[in-house]
Amino acid sequence: MTPLSRYSSFIAAASWLVSPHVSPLSGGAILVQDGVIKASGLLEELKRDHQVPVIEYPDCAILPGFVNAHTHLELTHFPAWRLRTNVNYNPRRFVDWMIQLIKIRRGIGAEEIPSSITEGIRLCLESGTTAIGEIVNNPAHAQLYRSSLLSGRLFFEIIGQDQHHFNRMLAAALEACSTASDRQLHSGLSPHTPYTIAETFLPRISAVSDNLPLAIHISESAAETDFIFNSNGPLAEELFPFLDWKRHLTPPRRCSSTELLDRAGLLKPSTLAVHCVHLTLGDAEILKQRGVSVVLCPRSNERLDVGRAPVALLRKLGIPLALGTDSLASNDTLSLWDEMRFALNTFSRELSPADVLHMATIGGAEALGIGATHGSLEPGKRADFQVVKIGGEGTRDVLERVLFHGMLEDVYLAGDRYAAATFQDSFFRRRQIDASVVPSPNLQ
Repeated sequence: MTPLSRYSSFIAAASWLVSPHVSPLSGGAILVQDGVIKASGLLEELKRDHQVPVIEYPDCAILPGFVNAHTHLELTHFPAWRLRTNVNYNPRRFVDWMIQLIKIRRGIGAEEIPSSITEGIRLCLESGTTAIGEIVNNPAHAQLYRSSLLSGRLFFEIIGQDQHHFNRMLAAALEACSTASDRQLHSGLSPHTPYTIAETFLPRISAVSDNLPLAIHISESAAETDFIFNSNGPLAEELFPFLDWKRHLTPPRRCSSTELLDRAGLLKPSTLAVHCVHLTLGDAEILKQRGVSVVLCPRSNERLDVGRAPVALLRKLGIPLALGTDSLASNDTLSLWDEMRFALNTFSRELSPADVLHMATIGGAEALGIGATHGSLEPGKRADFQVVKIGGEGTRDVLERVLFHGMLEDVYLAGDRYAAATFQDSFFRRRQIDASVVPSPNLQ
C-alpha cells in the first residue's frame, strides 16, 4: 500500500462518527494534525474553530481502524501452498489439521515467507485493520512488519520440547524483543501452547518475561484438554509421534491448560489467552483473577470444528474480550468485518453490535497494551480510521447498518490516506473526493 501525501492538518467529516463507548454522532468529524486526532465533534464546530481543509464523506461513517488481536500473517499464502505441495492428507479433526499444516509448511522454502507476510499486511490494511497482534515465528522477519504502516505488537513465538531447540528459540525471541521495539510495533513473547513447550520450561519463560506481554493459545480443542489432563488422546498418540516427541510425554498432570500456565506464573494482566474454547468455570475464574484478556477467533474455531468459546461465561465474569482472525490456514479472510459479522450471527444472544465493535477496536487495543493511542476516535490517539459507506435500510439503527451492511471506502493510517489502486479486491470500493472540497492533486 502506497500512502498519498499527507496534509499536516485536515478535518475528516461524515454523516456519522462511530466510536466505542459513545453513541454514533450525526454530522460528526475529527480534526487530524500531524497524524494524531486533535479533536472530535460536530463538523460545524470544528470548521468554525480550525481553518484547515475538509474532506467530506456524505452517507458514510467514520470508524476507528480495527485491531486484529491475533494473526499469523506468514501463513497468508497457505491456501496456495496447500494446492501445490501435494500433501495428500485431508484434515477431519484438529490434530489432522495440525499435521497437515506442519507437512505443508515444511515443504515451503524460507524465501517464500516474506511475500506471504507482505500479502497479509496488504489484506489487513485494505480491510480496515490498522493494528495487529501478530505471532512471529522467525524474528528475522520483524523488519517486514516494521517497514509497513501497521501498528500493534509482535509476539515472537517459542516452541520446544528439546532443551537445545527451546534455548535457541527463547534466546532469539528475547533478542528480538530487546532490539526491535519501536513506537509503532511493540514486542512480546508467544509461548505457543501448553503442549508444544515442555512443562519444565514454562517457569523459565515466566522468569524472563516480567516486562513483556504474552500471547498463548489456550484450550483451543478437546484434544488439548485430554492431553494436558491425562497425557493421552490424539495429541499424544498422533502428533507427538509425528514430531518425534514421544520421549517427551509426561505422566498425567490432572489439571487444565489454564491451571498449568497459572502454576508457572504465565498468566498476568498483560497476557492474551487466545481461543479459550474449552474453558471450565474454574479456568475462567483464574483468568479473571489474573486480569488476563481473551482473544476470540470464532471463524477459525468453526472451520476446525473445535467448538465455540463460552462467551456468556466470559462476559458474566467481566473478562476483557478482543477479536482475531487467526490465519488463512484456518480462515477464509483476514477481514475483521467478516469476523464481526460472523460473531454477531453466532453469538446473537451474547453479543450486541456495540459489544463486537468494542472487541474489534478498543478491546483489541487494550489487550495489546496500546489502548492509550489506538482503538477509538478520541483526541490524542493516532489518526488510524476508516470510512464506511452506510448500507441497509429499515428499522436497523446506524451501528447495525454499519456493521451488517457497511462498505469500506477509505483507510487512513496516522493521517495518511491511500490511493484507489490499492483497493483492488471486489469487496471494497473507494469514493473519489471532490476536488472542490480538497483542492490538492496529491489527494486524488
